[in-house]
Amino acid sequence: MRSGRDRSRMTYERLPRLRGVTCVVVRVTVLLVLACSSVGVAGAGRVGPERRAAALPSGPEPPPGAGEGRVPVVGRAWPVGVRPSVVRGWEPPATEYGAGHRGVDLATAPGSPVRAVAPGRVSFAGRVGGRGVVSVELSGTGAPPLRTTYEPVRPTLKKGARVTTGTTLGTVESAARFHCPTACIHWGLLKADTYVNPLSLLPPWLLGHAPSRLLPLTGAPVRPPSR
Repeated sequence: MRSGRDRSRMTYERLPRLRGVTCVVVRVTVLLVLACSSVGVAGAGRVGPERRAAALPSGPEPPPGAGEGRVPVVGRAWPVGVRPSVVRGWEPPATEYGAGHRGVDLATAPGSPVRAVAPGRVSFAGRVGGRGVVSVELSGTGAPPLRTTYEPVRPTLKKGARVTTGTTLGTVESAARFHCPTACIHWGLLKADTYVNPLSLLPPWLLGHAPSRLLPLTGAPVRPPSR
């Protein structure tokens, strides 16, 4: 039989080998874990486009009306006068049924002609709430087309009539003070069922900004007058 000293000696002699085996086991375990992680990442890269799209965070929703295009500048004339005073401007309501001013009021005199600001077709000519109203669908403004409205107007055209820029639609009624301190005409613009600013139809030179023009070159030779 071996003595206790011999057994202890054998244990100490085997200890380095046991440590070596333990290190090998630990290394193999680490390699297996890394291999499994690589397989998982590679599998995630093969996820279908539907699942990848679902995993992506969705951005914020666009605000209401963000998809609507701008109003095309198709107007070439004011509804009344040459450059009428704006009695009351565009005041969009905060909500669909909220308070505001869905159009602009232009100063004018009763009996003044009311003209189409752009080519189109008369879509309505009649009375609404005791006031004469004329509405014109503007050509080339999409589907549904933009609609301009004018009131109070005594129509001289009927529904379906084709108009061009400057065509007389009617005359300002004598009851032109229906909501202005002085005589005025209310001019509105609708995009589908939404009111927008009618002044956006007009180019800058009609709104008070002078159009650009070419100037003569400084020092250009002057031709003598022909005889």
